[in-house]
Amino acid sequence: MESWDISSLQFEPHHPQVLRSDEHSRAIAIDLPEGEQLQDHQTHEAAWLLVADGEVEIDGGGETQTAGPGFLAHFAAGERREVRAGSHARVVMILEPWPGEGHPSRRE
Repeated sequence: MESWDISSLQFEPHHPQVLRSDEHSRAIAIDLPEGEQLQDHQTHEAAWLLVADGEVEIDGGGETQTAGPGFLAHFAAGERREVRAGSHARVVMILEPWPGEGHPSRRE
């Protein structure tokens, strides 16, 4: 078993930490200072977003939701989303399958 305590990890804003990456999935811890955001984006993979600490506002699928610790969201591959920190926040994004169909690393 591998495990992580996201609230005690030592990493900095603007330096996401890859927790695990293999041929099936990739887990990334992200530190978002208050007022900062993961700008509107999409991934080739389906994405799970877990709020580990703080508060964020998530725009996705045509709706906006405020979320705190313990909130978990799922986005389909290619679905656009934006995540804004209402307070200093830590989130974990899990991408699957990794890498997804169309990902640049899969091109020859």
